[in-house]
Amino acid sequence: MRTFGRQSLSLTRFTQLPGHAGLLAALVFLVAASHGSPAGADEQKMWPAGAYTFSDELGGFEITGVTGKGTQDDPIVIVEEFQSATPVTLTIRARREIRPFEPSGDYVNGVLYMRIEALNNSGHPWIEFEFELQEILDRPSVFGDGLSFDQRNKSPTNIISSKFAKFDRDFEPYDRLLFTVGQVDPLASVSFQFLITDYTPRWTFYLVQDPRIPST
Repeated sequence: MRTFGRQSLSLTRFTQLPGHAGLLAALVFLVAASHGSPAGADEQKMWPAGAYTFSDELGGFEITGVTGKGTQDDPIVIVEEFQSATPVTLTIRARREIRPFEPSGDYVNGVLYMRIEALNNSGHPWIEFEFELQEILDRPSVFGDGLSFDQRNKSPTNIISSKFAKFDRDFEPYDRLLFTVGQVDPLASVSFQFLITDYTPRWTFYLVQDPRIPST
């Protein structure tokens, strides 16, 4: 159970005050505690799965479900709803110990199989969809950081979409994965499957998601 403020704080110190003063102080304390803290609000947006948590805290879309462990047989599946056709950022945080290449999926091991299930509630058709990995928010991921869409595999077979027929990967100066040749109509859903590798694991990284609409 989450506690509020310092653990040494107790209602006893307030109720020992004389008369109405003690009661008033205790009520103020309880009201403040019931509102929680900014950190507590962020905790409510964390979706745990496997060795990570996933968050829509940066806005623009909503996570409605997360399952899986992140292994090839049991990928992380994130169900999302997009309210607009603008780029949004998924925040991914480690919640378990880092053990490179440990295969169980119970630890951060540098290999994360993912599937995104995205509902298009933007009111516009999507004709392309791009993903970008970032170790530092709003900064391109470079070769030396070890984070990529399975960069070492020159002929990947696990990059798949239910609505787009082709994909392209760019690794310098960005780590991007672009799906093309397809369309996702309003109120339709699309799935994307891919592998993220991070050979120098960090506790937090980001996945930018950018649905593209026809130019006017």
